[in-house]
Amino acid sequence: MVEATKTVSGSVPDLGTGSDPGALNNVIDLVSQLSEDGLAQLQKKIELLKSRSGGTAGSSSSPSSSTTNIKSSTSTTVAGTLPTDAAASGTPPTASSTPIPPTPSITTLDGSEKWGSKVIITTYPGQQGVKSVPIKWGAKDPLERGPVIVSRTTGSLKRRNAIGAYSGSYSIYHALAVAINDLPVDHKPDFTNAQPPVDIGPFPQWEGVDRIVSMDPFGHIAPWVYSDLAAKENLDIRPTIAVTKAHMQLAEIRDEVKSGKLKVDGKIVLNEQGDLAVTKVAVEPVWYLPGVAKRFGIDELTLRRALFEDTGGSYPELITRGDIKIFLPPIGGLTAYIFGDPAKVSDPNSKLALRIHDECNGSDVFGSDICTCRPYLLFGISEAVKEAQNGGSGVVIYFRKEGRALGEVTKYLVYNARKRGGDNAAEYFKRTENIAGVKDMRFQVLMPDILHFLGITKIDRMLSMSNMKHDAIVEQGIKIIERVPIPDELIPPDSRVEIDAKIFSGYFTTGKIVTAEDLQQVKGRQWEDIDH
Repeated sequence: MVEATKTVSGSVPDLGTGSDPGALNNVIDLVSQLSEDGLAQLQKKIELLKSRSGGTAGSSSSPSSSTTNIKSSTSTTVAGTLPTDAAASGTPPTASSTPIPPTPSITTLDGSEKWGSKVIITTYPGQQGVKSVPIKWGAKDPLERGPVIVSRTTGSLKRRNAIGAYSGSYSIYHALAVAINDLPVDHKPDFTNAQPPVDIGPFPQWEGVDRIVSMDPFGHIAPWVYSDLAAKENLDIRPTIAVTKAHMQLAEIRDEVKSGKLKVDGKIVLNEQGDLAVTKVAVEPVWYLPGVAKRFGIDELTLRRALFEDTGGSYPELITRGDIKIFLPPIGGLTAYIFGDPAKVSDPNSKLALRIHDECNGSDVFGSDICTCRPYLLFGISEAVKEAQNGGSGVVIYFRKEGRALGEVTKYLVYNARKRGGDNAAEYFKRTENIAGVKDMRFQVLMPDILHFLGITKIDRMLSMSNMKHDAIVEQGIKIIERVPIPDELIPPDSRVEIDAKIFSGYFTTGKIVTAEDLQQVKGRQWEDIDH
């Protein structure tokens, strides 16, 4: 059970003694959010305002040209526990030693016509009107499990059972669309004909709280399976997974068809131009916080506090709502590309070739030769297609973890340091650590969840050299039969620095074992070598 404590300082903030009735209404709003400490002093302020304004507690008048800021002296403290329904009571809990920054100012803001005049910064378990829709993570039946509800629209605000926002990193663009009136704040999507064209699951791996902790296994069917509940209770329930069918066109695949390395079969390789038939699965992250914390070997409170602090305090309910266990983080998700019959992916009697690939925009899209990302990605696609043509299936899973999840800005800064300082394989990881403080933040422990979602129990050909990916998959009980490194002839000369440094650090190889002495001799191209 996770609980937290909240303490209110003994002093009451200076609320002003002007005659503006709007200030009185703001005081009343603030009072409703505070615990009992300090209420006596606040009541004196209210009486003073009432006597000067001639108003009553029920009067309603909004300031037209000015706003009244009411700074709360309330501070929340963390003592190893967070608030839950069981812990919520009318008696303020005791204080503890680790303060969180004070609650932001509560003020009358523009936009009241969209969201109302009262700004709800956070909620608390047991608060009047707050009743989250029950959710039982790990239940095998979607109706027993319950929907993930994160929207702050009128019908869902006090019923939501998740923290964050739909659409991951794109939620900010959604906010901009609402702000400029391109999108109604209460828009509800019409999902007619948007359902998946193929069935995925359910699989045994969907059951239990430990197997899938970073995505919603029912996210692809949510609008349809929970439609009655959404209509009955006016809830905004949205999908976090979408499945579709498409054709894929890649220059390298076209070349392989022309050279005869890939054969046209009319089902997977569709024509002489090398068009590929593919099923695509897009996934937005949905984190079950206790499960995520367990994967990383930390306690849930530490995870919540880190997420709260490192997002600039953007999600106060991570601290105040210990009863809410679901978080939709503002990060990129993943896309799974399935070649061949999707039903064979989970069939233990069919062979599966699979590549896990982490995003590298510079190489994957724009052909940078400083790394092996695009060559390995295309090799993975080609091998996945061949496995599907041989009667099995192939899967390539593309994670949005740009620059080892350090981001493209950090990656380019590292490139600068490498090229100016002498691009040497022995210094490869050190250059990153000097700037980022860590060499890798992809943290593969959550990666296998998509494999559980697809029902995968074994991988016949793992098209990856990464020891971190291999270990994370095996630790989740998925067998890897063969590991397939990138062929030497596909490695660009300038990317030898990267691949040799990774082999020395533990990457799998069937070739030469790289020594520390070898690393000293592996050097990349310098800026001065090319006239830009």
